[in-house]
Order: sequence, then structure tokens, then C-alpha cells
Amino acid sequence: MRSHLLNDTTAERYRGSVTEGIERVAAGLATTDRPFTEVTADGLAPRVEAVDLDAPLHDTIAALDELDELYLRDAVHSHHPRHLAHPNSPVVIPALLGEAVLSAVGSSLDTWDRSTGATLIERRIVDWTTERLGLGPAADGTFTGDSAQADLQALLLAREEREEAGEPDPARLRVFTSAAGDRGVRRTARLLGLGADAVVTVPVDRHKRMHTVALARELARCRREGLVPMAVVATAGTADFGSIDPLPEIAELCAQYETWLHVDASYGCGLLASTTRRHLLDGIEHADSVTVDFHKSFFQPVSSSAVLVRDRRVRDRGVRDHGVRASVPGQADESPQPTRRFDALKLWMTLRVMGADAIGSLFDEACRLASAGWKMIAADPRFDVVVEPRLATLVFRYIPSAVTSPADIDRANLYARKALFAAGDAVVAGVRAGNRQYLKFTLLNPETTTADIAAVLDLIAGHAEQYLGDSLVRAS
Repeated sequence: MRSHLLNDTTAERYRGSVTEGIERVAAGLATTDRPFTEVTADGLAPRVEAVDLDAPLHDTIAALDELDELYLRDAVHSHHPRHLAHPNSPVVIPALLGEAVLSAVGSSLDTWDRSTGATLIERRIVDWTTERLGLGPAADGTFTGDSAQADLQALLLAREEREEAGEPDPARLRVFTSAAGDRGVRRTARLLGLGADAVVTVPVDRHKRMHTVALARELARCRREGLVPMAVVATAGTADFGSIDPLPEIAELCAQYETWLHVDASYGCGLLASTTRRHLLDGIEHADSVTVDFHKSFFQPVSSSAVLVRDRRVRDRGVRDHGVRASVPGQADESPQPTRRFDALKLWMTLRVMGADAIGSLFDEACRLASAGWKMIAADPRFDVVVEPRLATLVFRYIPSAVTSPADIDRANLYARKALFAAGDAVVAGVRAGNRQYLKFTLLNPETTTADIAAVLDLIAGHAEQYLGDSLVRAS
């Protein structure tokens, strides 16, 4: 029905519908006391499956009432102080305003006649980011759907560079990444048509950072065996540990072996706005390409990602048909994804309303909280903590006072995580470290307190002890 199309005659309907939706979300925020409601997939799935999508409700209020039952009421509240699981920050209001505007206006970042100022704003945000990275005057970039797309585009450029250098055989190309790095590197290599052995995993040091001596050894071995080191993927903020690889040393090795350096700063990009921790990214200015996820540490809604390159000419050779900028601004040839949302608007609104220092201050607060949490856990005999945090991630596990098998400790920690979620009291993540089961806090919410951390630790200990006690009963 035409009355539902957004145009000059339906502006009031649009205003009323969106306002009603916002009121529902705001009401939920005001009454949220837990990060989750205990709903299960088995309990929710039949209700969703029962909806007849061929029988519309013909009423916005009724549709929102139904949405309350199927989604809003049981949504995981990532803004809650005890949502501690994933490296996705809570969002700031100016970014939500940008999201509302870009969704309604519907600009597509491919041609000037579909985007106009949107193209110029995205380019300005890209320039701002490359300046913060220190990539130099020839740098450029583009927004992407997520960090996986950004990494794919970066490694595509690295492969194109090897082909330009006269290496046409993809079976000889090798990509190096750390054992604590993004597991998506292997998927990316497969998508690029590289061989099954293309990804070389480099050991990490005790801080979960890529071991540069081991990297040098692997690069030398690669050359001796007649293989071609295509790229090194360093990480500035691993998903599991928040560790930052030694970027200056890695950059020197890449220069020595004429190898593309890609830095996945999806998580650590928040340091670009930090006034106290920016030095942790020293060396990133030597990268050939960088991935950033603003929705991880710039407090933006999903998605808000970008890939940045040191030399736009390299990017143009890889993705442009003609390798030159058009006289009329457009983005169709800037990436393999010509039709894209105007996601840069969210960060633009955030910077214009709040400023970079305010974002950096929020991220610094999260990092300080993680440091305080680390001291708390390290001093608690009930827990073993893996590494001191560089960003906002803590990896730890419950250790019972009585002698218990490692396998039972693994199961107790896994049980505690699931029990927390099932009860709706907190959301924490799980991770493997040294082939053992650990738990993970990602403390990106400045509203989380040390009291919240202490309370969740007590809950974890209680659930783990309950599991171990029940195990003894079952064994007897």
C-alpha cells in the first residue's frame, strides 16, 4: 500500500511510527535490571514459527506489540553493566541519531547522484582515521560491512601486489598470523583461493603477543623453501585476550622480507582517540593496511568498520577498473562492495557532538576498569588469571580449593558460564587458553563498576562449586 511508502505525503505517519518504536525501546531501557531474561531457543522458536507472514496485521501498534513478545522483551541488553562477554561497546546517542537518519534517507555510497554529501563525509572520516593512524598523505580507505570484509579486501591487495611483482602461483604464497590472532584469517585465505597450507601460525609469548623471533624464523624458512611471504597479519587487540602484537619489530621484519603488513586493529582502534594510551599502537603507522571496527571501541552501533591503506594507488590497482578517481566524486570503485550504507554518518555525528577526546576518555575508563579487575582477580585465590590486560579484556577461570582434575575444572567453568546466562544474571564469554577452558570479561562499558565485577565473580564461584558438589554426589 502506498500509504506506507516514505515520501512527502507520509511524513507524519513516519514520525508517529518511529516515535512509537523509540518509546518501546526507551521503556525497555528504563526497566532493565538484568542483561538477559532467561528465554531459551526452545521456548521462543515456536512463537516465531507460528507467525503467518502472509497475514499482515495492518497496524503498527499491533506489529510492535508482537515484536515485544518475539524480540524486544527478551533481547540481550548489551548496554547493561553486567553484559561482559564480547568486544562490542555500548552505543552513544549521537551515533543512534546518525543511524536513524541514514536508514531513512537511504543514501548508497556508490555514485554521486545517490549519495552527494554522504560520499564527502565518508571520505573525510577516512582521512581523519588515516591521519590518526599516521599512514601518510597517500593513504585512503573505505567503510566495509564488518572487519572480515575489511581483512579480505586488505589481503586481496597483498595478493595483487605479489602478482604485480611477478608471482602468479597462489600455491606458493604464505600469510603469517599469531596463534592468538583472528581465526578468520584462514577463512579469508580460502576465499582468496590460496592453498590449504597458506596460513602459517606464529607462536605467542607469555603476554599472548606474536613472538617476533618465531616470526623471523618462519619468514626465513619460507624463503629457504622457495615460498613467498605474501603478508603478515598483526593484531592490535586480539578478540580473546586484547593483546597487541609488537608492531615496530614486526614492521621491520616485513620491510626486510618485502612483505605486506596488515594490522587488524578491529578492537584496539579505540586507542586512536585515547589521550593516555595511544602509544600502545606505536608502529601501526608502518602498516600497508589496517582494519578498524568503530563499533567495537568507538561506541558505535553495528556495523561501523573500515579498511585503510597506506597507498591509494595500490588499492586502485586492486579494485578500480581504470585506476583513476572520477572527476565527480563516487565510491562505486572504492571497494568490491559498491552498494553500501552510509555508516560513516554515525561516527561523524559522534565526533561533531562529543568529540574524539570524549570517546577516548570512555575507552580509557574501560581500560582502567580492566586493570582494576585484573588486580582484583589476581588477588583472589579462587581464580587464575592469564595475562595483565592491555585493553579491556580479562581471561580467567575458577580454581577450587580442593584438588580437582583439570577436566572437571574445565566443566565447572563452562557450567558456570551457562548457568549465569540461563539465570539472566550476567553474560560472560568462554575462551580456550593452553587447551583449558577459561572465562572472559570484556569490560567496554564505562558504567560497569568493580562492584559489578566482584558480584559476577561470586556468582561464577557459586555456580562452579555447585557443579563440583553435584559431581561428587553423582560419583558416589
